[in-house]
Amino acid sequence: MNHSSISDLKAFLAEQENKSLLRFLTCGSVDDGKSTLIGRLLYDSKLLFEDHLAALEKDSKKHGTTGDDIDFALLVDGLEAEREQGITIDVAYRFFATQKRKFIVADTPGHEQYTRNMATGASNSELAVILVDARKGVLTQTRRHAYIASLLGIRHAVLAVNKIDLVGYSEETFSSIVAEFKTFAMQLDFAGLTAIPISARFGDNVFARSENMNWYTGPVLLEHLERVDVESKAEELPFRLPVQWVNRPDLDFRGFSGTVVGGRVKPGDQIAVARSGRTSAVKRIVTMDGDLQEAVAGHAVTVTLADEIDVSRGDLLVAPTERPEVADQFAAHMLWMADDEMLPGRQYWLKLGTATVPVTITALKHSVDVNTLEHLAAKTLHLNEVGYANFSSAQPIAFDSYKSNRDTGGFILIDRFTNATVAAGMIDFGLRRATNVHWQALDVNKSVRADLKGQKPGLLWFTGLSGSGKSTIANLVEKALLARGRHTYLLDGDNVRHGLNRDLGFTDADRVENIRRVAETAKLFIDAGLIVLVSFISPFRSERRMARELLEAGEFIEVFVDTPLEVCMQRDPKGLYQKAVQGQIKNFTGIDSPYEVPEAAEITLKTESAAPEQLAEELVRYLEERGLVPHM
Repeated sequence: MNHSSISDLKAFLAEQENKSLLRFLTCGSVDDGKSTLIGRLLYDSKLLFEDHLAALEKDSKKHGTTGDDIDFALLVDGLEAEREQGITIDVAYRFFATQKRKFIVADTPGHEQYTRNMATGASNSELAVILVDARKGVLTQTRRHAYIASLLGIRHAVLAVNKIDLVGYSEETFSSIVAEFKTFAMQLDFAGLTAIPISARFGDNVFARSENMNWYTGPVLLEHLERVDVESKAEELPFRLPVQWVNRPDLDFRGFSGTVVGGRVKPGDQIAVARSGRTSAVKRIVTMDGDLQEAVAGHAVTVTLADEIDVSRGDLLVAPTERPEVADQFAAHMLWMADDEMLPGRQYWLKLGTATVPVTITALKHSVDVNTLEHLAAKTLHLNEVGYANFSSAQPIAFDSYKSNRDTGGFILIDRFTNATVAAGMIDFGLRRATNVHWQALDVNKSVRADLKGQKPGLLWFTGLSGSGKSTIANLVEKALLARGRHTYLLDGDNVRHGLNRDLGFTDADRVENIRRVAETAKLFIDAGLIVLVSFISPFRSERRMARELLEAGEFIEVFVDTPLEVCMQRDPKGLYQKAVQGQIKNFTGIDSPYEVPEAAEITLKTESAAPEQLAEELVRYLEERGLVPHM
């Protein structure tokens, strides 16, 4: 390569590097032409190689839906299942460029069952192209995608009325669809909304102005994408650096690595650790290519500080004069993305930036009807539903509102057992009342109360199916402990349902709340220095783990009363199984509601092979070995 060619190449690369980048997604209902539009953009931008075009022509004959014409959707629908069904399943990202701008476009699925995939594409986008089939008009999924795009912080939208050729390029049809959508969109947070009539298949108003619609005088799609002003304002936000890891290669270097997600910082600037409030000054900004004199939003850096202060992964370095909220309770919008319903009271992992903490949904305030955006009363959320809820975290976290900063206000919820992502959330504001309540120091504590009774406090958590014998054995064990001078209290599931939990039913959500209340009550008795016996079906591992984690190590003893379902149904001491089988009782554990067997109970009692008295003695001997009760 000669010197001239090298110079030309460098000039070309410099030109490309200096172009602005727009991330946008296509969304809408099924078969509105999202993949076809992206294929048309790739084709007309001349970014396809000859062998790719040849393959596309061949695939169009095999999988295409456009007769003898090229099916541009096949450029994006790369999965065999997508081609066979003619739909998009996963999110597909494609890159293209023009003389004025670079683009990354996400093609998202239209089916309601893949709403979570659409949300994934929206979370990284700055503009949404919402497609509508001119023959069908605005559909439920159109509204759903528009609402989610707005909820996830997209402020610019294009309403692309596609397949306008199939309605005779009708201005009346276009105007009617635009009017209906704009009426709906008035309730959303779009800063800009542009409506364009297009035919993705034939390229009308995509790259060039259509000769078939002289009545339309607005911009063509590409023209609008090239000039719309969505430049990130992240550099103008307050400084934010989530700490990804503590960089300590040797004893002489200690830095804090992460990507700046807001504002800018220079050596000498004052910073604060949001959660602790400790302050220091930036000493150096280190990168692989050498030190920087300034880091701005988007830069991955390692920051060293002038002082030795406590900073760890999950902390947020911030500007001392523009601090985020720090609270253990907050309100947020949430898109539920799991097949299993959301259960208030259940603990999930919350991942916000680089911080991961246990969190509980304390109250679902309402769900949202995506057709009308009406707030509906609800106790739980199902797959693809949107709701607004209060959250409580196990420890205070630092955050901004999602509207202020998507990186420090957006989070995901993770199931603690499967590690599956179950929800995406957008923080609205902190519940300040949570930070106004502080622990009151008391001179008389658990240790003093237990010493007065001459015993160690502990919680015996009996779990098993209805009719397994939990209450019978727990009652016998309490009598044996009282005979040895132990101070006890027994919380029985049926008895508590008559008082503390009389307002709860037997849905999964109510079961979760039932156990949460009992666990908190048991914790109070433990704090009083008692040995507490809890006899509850407690069918879910997650809630039993929650109860365990409320106590100190060694205080929680899970007692699995292992009785097969068939035996419990034969015993049926209260006639409940018969009613459940007949359909008279709904959500009955073992019949139409699941029981999750303990995976590592401290002790398992098998009632098929021994009488309740023998099993009670076995448990008491176990407690003697644990030092919870004295030997006789």
